[in-house]
Amino acid sequence: MKKKINWRRQIIGNGIVLVVLALLVGFVWYRTSHANDTWRKVTADKTVVVGLDDTFVPMGYRDKSGKLIGFDVDLARATFKKLGLQVKFQAIDWSMKETELDTGHIDMIWNGYTMTPARAKKVAFSVPYHNDSQVLVTLKRNQIDTIKQMAGKTLAVQTGSAGLTVFNEKPKVLKDFLGSALVQYDTFDKALNDLQVGRVSAVLIDMDYARYYVAHEPNPADFEIIKTGYGEDAYGVGFRKGDVTLREKVNQVLTSFKKDGTLDKVSERYFGTKNND
Repeated sequence: MKKKINWRRQIIGNGIVLVVLALLVGFVWYRTSHANDTWRKVTADKTVVVGLDDTFVPMGYRDKSGKLIGFDVDLARATFKKLGLQVKFQAIDWSMKETELDTGHIDMIWNGYTMTPARAKKVAFSVPYHNDSQVLVTLKRNQIDTIKQMAGKTLAVQTGSAGLTVFNEKPKVLKDFLGSALVQYDTFDKALNDLQVGRVSAVLIDMDYARYYVAHEPNPADFEIIKTGYGEDAYGVGFRKGDVTLREKVNQVLTSFKKDGTLDKVSERYFGTKNND
């Protein structure tokens, strides 16, 4: 004789099992994603360490007295002041930035850090807070007015920069015209020095840096800034993927700064215009 199946009881039972499984999956995900969250340590120390290239004007650089200033520096200081934390800035080798973050020598990368798919595999980005683009800086005496005129010329780039990444990822924009005449530098200021003495023909660099550099040269009219067609870049703060709480806290502050005008004030201080995020 077949047993009579209580379908209602079975449906309820299955539903309970599914709910329990969902809760377990959610718990495992939460524990995994927060396993390396350093927020408790950060709040105990009351200090965070920001990694940056301290020659990257106008985002983070030193004035004539040696004081560290810049758009990102001021923004980071304002952010952590609101969070009740002290911020320590650590100058790093830009080509090793993700390694410095992963090994715990710094807590974040905050220095005109372009958000790219390749970098997103290594770090967790904040919300974007500023836009920029890649341009060429050259001297008018080099007689370069377009990308195609870079044929047979020598290009300078910063090792580990977003410019170098997009140069390789989108060869039809510039790389195919250039050939193999590429020189890498650890900082942009060294590349620009070599531009001035004729060792390279142009520097692939962020527009913000290019404008600031040219404007502060004794003879700005000697320079040419050429658009490349790579498109706009978005800047973000880079965190370890496990630092969920720290990233969320910074996101909340950056979002509030967009609304209350703080971002615009810092932008006007360094760019002379409101922020273009």
